[in-house]
Amino acid sequence: MAIGFGMIGCGMISRFHHRALEDVRGGKLVGCYDRNPDSAKRFADEVGITAYETLEEMLADDAIDAVSIGTPSGAHMEPAVEAAKAGKHVIVEKPLEITLKRCDAVIKACEKHGVKLATIFPSRFHDAPKTLKKAIDGGRFGRVTLGDAYIKWYRSQEYYDSGAWRGTWKLDGGGALMNQAIHTVDLLQWLMGDVTEICALTDTLAHERIEVEDVAVATLRFASGALGVIEATTAAYPGYLKKVEIHGSTGSASIEEEDIKSWDFAKTRAADKAIHAAMAKRKSGGGGASDPSAIGHHGHAMQFADFIKAINKDGTPIVDGHEGRKAVEIILAIYKSAQSGKPVKLPLKSDPVMKGKK
Repeated sequence: MAIGFGMIGCGMISRFHHRALEDVRGGKLVGCYDRNPDSAKRFADEVGITAYETLEEMLADDAIDAVSIGTPSGAHMEPAVEAAKAGKHVIVEKPLEITLKRCDAVIKACEKHGVKLATIFPSRFHDAPKTLKKAIDGGRFGRVTLGDAYIKWYRSQEYYDSGAWRGTWKLDGGGALMNQAIHTVDLLQWLMGDVTEICALTDTLAHERIEVEDVAVATLRFASGALGVIEATTAAYPGYLKKVEIHGSTGSASIEEEDIKSWDFAKTRAADKAIHAAMAKRKSGGGGASDPSAIGHHGHAMQFADFIKAINKDGTPIVDGHEGRKAVEIILAIYKSAQSGKPVKLPLKSDPVMKGKK
């Protein structure tokens, strides 16, 4: 029997979730709810599902086994907690939430009520990062020395003006880092391991009427001793593919969007030939570099498949709540360092207080 999903929040991302579930066996989108009834009705009519007038009505429906949350980032906690109380499994669009306190409230509610929780980070499910992760864990890089992430994207002023929540601390939770770069921040920490210290600068250089950063640069120290850099912006016209680079004493490799772009090791292996052959053939599209609607939904589909498997097999999703929290903590530490002008140690003891400008 297919897992019935209810969509909470019917903006642009709801279309990606619907398309992902259309491609997955064992799951089906059956209903939706939005605080704006017109948005819910429009989406429901578009994809042929039920629009509920209230969240309570949707959560009371036995046809709904799980919810997919696509509300503004700072409005994830409340519906997630209510869904958990109602016994519904919860999958949340990134970020899990915008503060550690709110992340922890979601995690605690899902654990208390015995439901599964996943945070959507589809980049972890692509072949290139999985291949890179296997090489790191297998020791091919020797002593890993550097891990870098570059997210040089572009968003127009119209993008920020299109929604009152965009570019605010309260609901967006941040700018280029919390909204756009968080996928790659998650990927970097998944590959490199825990971050222990951060020193950062952020600024708002190219956009008006937003409280948050459109440019950020951070230097990192990982628990392994390796160092790293995160560069993120929504002010780099026309927008370039996101990149992750890993370097070590016996090897270096890089990913651009979903493709391996470099793969160089002191000791070669037979499998390297296939990787180099694939490198010559593949070419990623633009992803979300300049158009947020241009991202593919195939990563979402793989993550929904993993989530459905965890429900049916009583397992743990690959990116559960605790995993989803990690990127949020790194980004909050970057904000804290940028605002204090001082290095910041991780783990954070509490959420930093954010200050911005308009």
